Amino acid sequence: MLMRIAASLAASLASGLALLGRYGTQGFALSIFLGLALPQFSAAARPLLPVTIFCFTTIVFMRADIGIITGLLRAPGKLILTCLWLVAAPVVVVGGAFLIVGRDAIDPGLLLGLAILAAAPPIMSSPAVAIIYGFEPSLIIAAVIITTIASPVVAPMLVELLAGSAVPLDRWALTLRLLLFVGGGMTAAAVIRWWLGVARIRAMKANLDGFGVLMYFTFAIAAMDGVTQAAIAAPHRVAGFLTCAFAVSIIGLVVSYLVLRFLRRSERFMVGYGAGQRNMGMIVAALGAGVPPSTFLFFALAQFPIYLMPWLLRGLAGRIHREEAAADGA
Repeated sequence: MLMRIAASLAASLASGLALLGRYGTQGFALSIFLGLALPQFSAAARPLLPVTIFCFTTIVFMRADIGIITGLLRAPGKLILTCLWLVAAPVVVVGGAFLIVGRDAIDPGLLLGLAILAAAPPIMSSPAVAIIYGFEPSLIIAAVIITTIASPVVAPMLVELLAGSAVPLDRWALTLRLLLFVGGGMTAAAVIRWWLGVARIRAMKANLDGFGVLMYFTFAIAAMDGVTQAAIAAPHRVAGFLTCAFAVSIIGLVVSYLVLRFLRRSERFMVGYGAGQRNMGMIVAALGAGVPPSTFLFFALAQFPIYLMPWLLRGLAGRIHREEAAADGA
């Protein structure tokens, strides 16, 4: 009897996760507003930020197609250029803004937040978004994995470079914590792949997509800690931070799409998406209690483009997908 009840509960859970997975873009958009609507839970959920980041890391490595990545590495030119672009483009955009405006004219918390945004690897949901849009995800999956693996070494150096002496930062402590995040996620993913097998993981696509949406909902609640109060107390500051976050996201997408002519349109689109949407949560979680309140506020507001862009861009992505399909069939 107990086994039948457990099996029934497991089936119901799998069905629920699959349903969430089928409505991925809507789920992302809804999560951010539910997070704002539940401020009473945000402070309690904030300690779960590292847990959700670890789950995202594990899922990405678990679902990685090693064969596809190996194939890309046999002719690595396109992949290398893509990875270099994903690392350099946000740094150039944010660093250029710092040079124009001047570091001294920027709130130190915002300065650190923008440095973290530029230095972080692409958001780990980029491959999931590509799959939801119907794009071939091999390049963005490989690029996200490689830049994420490199992030424990690369990201702390870039944060220090961009933030400068205005924001004290223990680069080596951050490097160690990022190594634990990324290395732990890779280890957990390897164990799960060995236990379940690649075929079974592929068959669980909708369930894993749904689990991703569930994690994003939890992440949104945790990330929104203090945002509602800040919007009431300092609306102009919140609007300014939000504008900065959307500006980096949009500039990253547009510039990438226009410059990376050696890629297919769908690949340019997704690389641009990754250039503008960054995994700040990994660095914020690694910094822990050392994150200044204004930096955490910027981090929270930077989630809005991450959560809303998959939904806002679905029409343009659908058009690119249809046109590429027509061209390939011609």
